[in-house]
Amino acid sequence: MSKEPEIAKDAVLKRSEAIAEGTPQVVGYDFNNGVDYSKLFESYVNTGFQATNLGLAIKEINRMLECRSQPLTDEEQDVHETDEFIRRKHKCTLFLGYTSNLVSSGMRETLRFLVEHNMVDCVVTTAGGVEEDFIKCLAPTYLGSFELSGRDLRDRGINRIGNLLVPNDNYCKFEDWLMPILDEMLEEQKTKGTVWSPSRIIHRLGEKINNTSSIYYWAAKNKIPVFCPALTDGSLGDMMYFHSFRHPGLVVDILSDLRRLNTMAVKATNSGMIIIGGGVIKHHICNANLMRNGADFSVFINTASEFDGSDSGARPDEAISWGKIRKDAAPVKVYAEASLVFPIIVAETFAKKKIDKTNK
Repeated sequence: MSKEPEIAKDAVLKRSEAIAEGTPQVVGYDFNNGVDYSKLFESYVNTGFQATNLGLAIKEINRMLECRSQPLTDEEQDVHETDEFIRRKHKCTLFLGYTSNLVSSGMRETLRFLVEHNMVDCVVTTAGGVEEDFIKCLAPTYLGSFELSGRDLRDRGINRIGNLLVPNDNYCKFEDWLMPILDEMLEEQKTKGTVWSPSRIIHRLGEKINNTSSIYYWAAKNKIPVFCPALTDGSLGDMMYFHSFRHPGLVVDILSDLRRLNTMAVKATNSGMIIIGGGVIKHHICNANLMRNGADFSVFINTASEFDGSDSGARPDEAISWGKIRKDAAPVKVYAEASLVFPIIVAETFAKKKIDKTNK
């Protein structure tokens, strides 16, 4: 009988170092115990891969909410600021950022829930993240398919957002609703000296829509500021462009909003960032938290990778290097498409806290 090759034996049967005591073991959910969704999602932490990241994100947001629920000291409450939106309200100021595609989708209702119940302190979004909410109050968005022909849809006057369909008539209805409001704003600017920043424009539109299905109706009602540094990058910008020919002169001040957002971060006792997507909304929140030497809690959710050097794909560790997240924080990035995972996160954090509070 021939002897096994020592080189192969040494390679295959190489001795292991001992794993550090206390290291979690990989164990998934056992469906023999029935279907308990809370226990299923709790098991994600020890499941591995992105399930673990999702489980950690749930834990991190629950840490934010636990911190936020603690009472403010007299010293922490004593914040003198002329802007009512900047007054410190909670032990942990929550910054929520999301991109427009989420408002186009059924994620809108999840986001509205957070704003409706005063669960966040400010919102940062894109122009589409603003206008799509109002447009849905005027006309529906429909389900389609990713495979539909763009040429055919263009001939039919239908716009595609992934597998969502938005008839162009929706934007015509939006124009009919928006133009008189822009007229009013211009008149206020001329007669009262009103300075219109994106957040104040969104607040006014939220008041005007008067529709409880709207995110920004509740933002206006609850005095939650909504920041949109790229307000003109969408249908809102198109309408402002057309309006500038019909009634020139409306000025939008972005600097005052930058001061408002940064001041919210500076005056926060603790801060938490929940950022769904990338681009301008991600950096705008992170950069505001740089002003206080970094956020205490952070959760990023997007599908981008870091290998092109983009801010969208950057892992939280890169933000630590800039001082946008604190060195002692435990930030989490979930590599996932948000419509799959964010409702689960909300169910296991914000919604569960609300139910527990209601039942007490």
